[in-house]
Amino acid sequence: MLASELRTGSVLRFEGEFYRVIDASSHAGGGQLGGVVHAKLLNLRSRHSVERRFRPDERLEAVEVDRARWQFIYADGDDYYFMNPETYEQLPIAAATLGAAKAFVHPGLEATVESYEGRPLYVVLPEAVELQVAETAEPTHQRETSAMKSAKLDNGVEVLVPLFIKTGDRVRIETASGRYLERAKAKGG
Repeated sequence: MLASELRTGSVLRFEGEFYRVIDASSHAGGGQLGGVVHAKLLNLRSRHSVERRFRPDERLEAVEVDRARWQFIYADGDDYYFMNPETYEQLPIAAATLGAAKAFVHPGLEATVESYEGRPLYVVLPEAVELQVAETAEPTHQRETSAMKSAKLDNGVEVLVPLFIKTGDRVRIETASGRYLERAKAKGG
C-alpha cells in the first residue's frame, strides 16, 4: 500500500513492529517540496503511540488481520482467557496485549480480537463498560454538578465520579480513558 492510502483503523508492519493507524492526513506540497502524509500510529506490542511522516508514494506493508468476537471468561496469572461463543474454543491473551484496558475486562464481556497468523495483536473492547461502585464518600446533593470525588470500582480501579454517586451504584466508564460517563440505568427500567 502507498502511504497516501493510509486509513484510520488499518494495520501495518513497519520497522519490524505491528501498528494500528489512529489517524492519517495528507498534505500537498508546494513548488519543489513534495507532499507528506502525517500518521499517528499505535504500536500494538508496546501500546505507545508515535507520529510519523511518510512521502505519499512511499510503500508500506499493510497487514490483513482476522477479526472475531470473543467472550472473556477468566484470568490466570498474566493470561486472560477468551472463548469463541460459537465453537467454545478458548484463546489465552497476554495481559500486555490488553494494556491498560485489562482493568475493564470482566466475565461475560464481549470483545473483538484482531489476530495475524493466529497470534492475537489487539483486543477491541466496547467503548464503555458498566461497573459497580465498591466504595466512595457519602453522596452530597449540591447544586454544582461539576464537582467530583474519588470512587473505587468493583474491579479495583479508582475513578472520579460526581458527588451524587453512592456506594452500590452502577456507573458507565469509558474504556479508552477510564473516565466516568454516567450513572447506569437500572435493569428493567
